Amino acid sequence: MRMLCSTTLISEFFVVGFAGLVAMKNEDLSMGTVWTVCGIVMVLCLLLCGMLGRRGALTLGWALQIGLIASGLAVGTMYFLGAVFAALWWASIHYGRVIDEAKARNAAQSA
Repeated sequence: MRMLCSTTLISEFFVVGFAGLVAMKNEDLSMGTVWTVCGIVMVLCLLLCGMLGRRGALTLGWALQIGLIASGLAVGTMYFLGAVFAALWWASIHYGRVIDEAKARNAAQSA
């Protein structure tokens, strides 16, 4: 599960960076604000990759997905991309657990 979730978070890291480039064109937002928010979210994505084995990390990941969807207020495309990444986050957790259970079963049978 950790590998799939990490892949999703790293992909989000890049998408947030590109969304920051798009948000810079919004005249209502200052460049400092855009890059402060994007930088915090990008660092959070990276830190969350390292925290995936800890309690509460998946919940924090869900909060990140909600924030990504909410960023559609600044960049309209992020409504769609946020929903796509929320679906990927769910799939990473769900199928990651299925894979982990299958690995555990195979290890138990081998032993």
